[in-house]
Amino acid sequence: MTEAETTQPAEKPALAIHVAPSPHLATTSLTTRRMMVDVLIGLAPAVAMAVYMFRWDAVVQVGLCVLCCLAAELVFTRMHGKETSIGDYSAAVTGVILGLSLPTSAAWYIPVIGSLAAIGLGKAVFGGLGCNIFNPAMVGRAFVMLSFAKEMGASAYRVVNSQLDVLTQATPLTAAKEVAKGAAESADLPGLWPLFVGNVNGSLGEISAVALLIGGIYLCVRRVASWEIPAGTLLAALVCAGAADLAGLTPYSALHHLISGALLLGAFFIATDPVSSPLSGRGKFIFGLGVGVFVMLIRVLSGYPEGVMFAVLLMNAAVPLINRWTIPRPLGGPAPRKT
Repeated sequence: MTEAETTQPAEKPALAIHVAPSPHLATTSLTTRRMMVDVLIGLAPAVAMAVYMFRWDAVVQVGLCVLCCLAAELVFTRMHGKETSIGDYSAAVTGVILGLSLPTSAAWYIPVIGSLAAIGLGKAVFGGLGCNIFNPAMVGRAFVMLSFAKEMGASAYRVVNSQLDVLTQATPLTAAKEVAKGAAESADLPGLWPLFVGNVNGSLGEISAVALLIGGIYLCVRRVASWEIPAGTLLAALVCAGAADLAGLTPYSALHHLISGALLLGAFFIATDPVSSPLSGRGKFIFGLGVGVFVMLIRVLSGYPEGVMFAVLLMNAAVPLINRWTIPRPLGGPAPRKT
């Protein structure tokens, strides 16, 4: 080796620049599978409370939804010629949320059809995970609610001569609707403590506020759910419920409305779906505000006792507009326009 060769500096390796569309993750550990596992962990308290209150019926209902969603995911991905995606657990999360949104007395074909509609109409037709514009579980819930109005109506939540005393009661929101119409006495309304701990009737996942709060706070701490969405939802619902209470439109106080029905389930687990919610923090807060307002408008002014499902779907449709309204301002101001 010559002296010139020994003194010549080593050639620096070229920088490898990978160009890809957003969003860009700061860590590779934040995967879809890890996020879905966190959601399942967050849903565990609500599932446990449903099993405690409704026993074997809750196991069958949620289990059937999960199995059917996994099977539908497998079939539809094969039809699209894609690799099987059931390993990311997104279909399992859809099944659990759908099962928790159903009454315990729903016939076996309702979770089956709802699961097929959730994966097929809510997800597969848009191209699969990451392409859907509506929350798949709420698409399935809306499909069976509109298709089987009698089986999914208020009477489905009230099973006479049941071994479980809670099933002989009307749901809290149905009871509030009857009191507002003058068809029942205010003494029939449950207090705050039964609503908080879960000693009331309702869909499988909406009976215990404390279980939903534990799971929802876990998701926010893990940053799987954006806190702006539940904050906006609960704030708007609190203000609207307080106004409705002062106007005499509802026998429930604002706090009753916050911990009754599926509001907490929707605020923490449904509206926070990262695919069908806005991108920016300001947009997420606006999205949450819209969900809370629509929930209370439907609860108080419509014939439906609950409005979480319709509120989420309506705001899902508004996400593209919210994203356009809330584009972050670039550092240093907007780029100058060319003349």
